[in-house]
Amino acid sequence: MRSNKLTLKEIKASLIKEKVKELFLEANYQISLDLMNLLEENLKKETSPLGQYALEAIIENNKIALSERLPLCQDTGLGVLFLELGQNVHIVEGDLKEAINQGVREAYEEGYFRKLVVDDPLFERKNTKTNTPAIIYTDIVPGDNLKILAIPKGFGAENMSTLAMLKPSDGKDEIINFILETVKKAGANPCPPTIIGIGIGGTIDQSMIIAKKAIFRKIGQHNTNPKYASLEEEILEKINCLGIGPAGLGGNITSLAVHIDYLPTHIAGLPVAVNICCHSARYARGVI
Repeated sequence: MRSNKLTLKEIKASLIKEKVKELFLEANYQISLDLMNLLEENLKKETSPLGQYALEAIIENNKIALSERLPLCQDTGLGVLFLELGQNVHIVEGDLKEAINQGVREAYEEGYFRKLVVDDPLFERKNTKTNTPAIIYTDIVPGDNLKILAIPKGFGAENMSTLAMLKPSDGKDEIINFILETVKKAGANPCPPTIIGIGIGGTIDQSMIIAKKAIFRKIGQHNTNPKYASLEEEILEKINCLGIGPAGLGGNITSLAVHIDYLPTHIAGLPVAVNICCHSARYARGVI
């Protein structure tokens, strides 16, 4: 007789803690090879001498950080994690959220990274001295693995991110105008050249979440929908005509990439979120 008993994969909480620690150490010391190559490619395209100087300094900084195991930036980021938790996974010997936060704590302690989290955002603003709690998003997916995307998100760029609830009749042109105005207003604050994540659709909160996650799509990989892929290219071209340039010093390389993701939405709405990331787009991925 065939058994229908479900087989679960057990993952120890301690293993999750160690993986999270490993990922945040890795992410704070190095950017992806794809992004490094893109910076070097754009150095050749930059026409402004000051812009070239800024890009050369950025590239040199990245090389030193990797070779010396030093943080890429003095803003070592708020810990943001996107999890894909397989529905056949059973976490044992501990709690998922606590394991993740302990991994973040240990990474920031071992790496001597600045601890940047305050417990009360308005009144006391007391530093937790652990860089926790982290921000955790969890999707339940088929399978028996836990996939982790770990992001130390700096707030020079995060502070320049924004959201608009447009009317469905506004269409593509108004979306482009809103994004360009956001980038112009941000100016040098998000440490350009930037990567722009754009979330369209869903609800007000979902649009911002998918915008943030879209930033960390593989560099050079466009949206699989040809219309949105074309829109990514059009927006990037227009951003790079704004003249802001690397470090805001002027030039034709203000952004390195524009990544759009979208979700179904209500017939009455057109949420558009813009999440900005600096040239130090730090992240690391892991699977357990």
